[in-house]
Amino acid sequence: MSLNASPTIVIVPGLRDHVPDHWQTILGNKMEGTRTVPPLETDRLSCDAQVASLDEVLLDISGPVVLVAHSAGVMTTVHWAQRHQRSVKGALLAAPPDFDIPLPEGYPALEALRENGWTPMPRTPLPFPSIVAASTNDPLADADRVADLARAWGSRLVVLGPVGHLNPASGYGEWPRAQELIRELT
Repeated sequence: MSLNASPTIVIVPGLRDHVPDHWQTILGNKMEGTRTVPPLETDRLSCDAQVASLDEVLLDISGPVVLVAHSAGVMTTVHWAQRHQRSVKGALLAAPPDFDIPLPEGYPALEALRENGWTPMPRTPLPFPSIVAASTNDPLADADRVADLARAWGSRLVVLGPVGHLNPASGYGEWPRAQELIRELT
């Protein structure tokens, strides 16, 4: 392996998995050599199952890796980082949800998140460089609380402005800024 090898981009989707018009799906289709953590057939709400699925993808990759996570995929990534010692070049952590507060209707309840191992949310520094891309009006997280998470993880915080949850429901399909932030990590 060359020391200058391009990293494999590993997309870590949230609990709603692969939405065709989501920026992660579009990014994965545009960038060569990208891998995506596959959707779970069972135990979709299980943090342990999501972490194991991410780890399985990473074990199959030799060379440098950059993780690109959105929503609950961010939480999967930080839980994974607490449990595994695999080398990661960096992580883009976009629109992390706050699983310590009640989420809007249609999302898992606090009790379900606790029972499935998502809480308490990890607040230890990540062992690799990371960028938290945060919205100022995300319905799944307060901007100040996300800033606190970024500090706890040792991440650089990039405030995106009022972009909702940075998903198709918020008007985001393609998100060109993702490639810019990924380049910073590579």
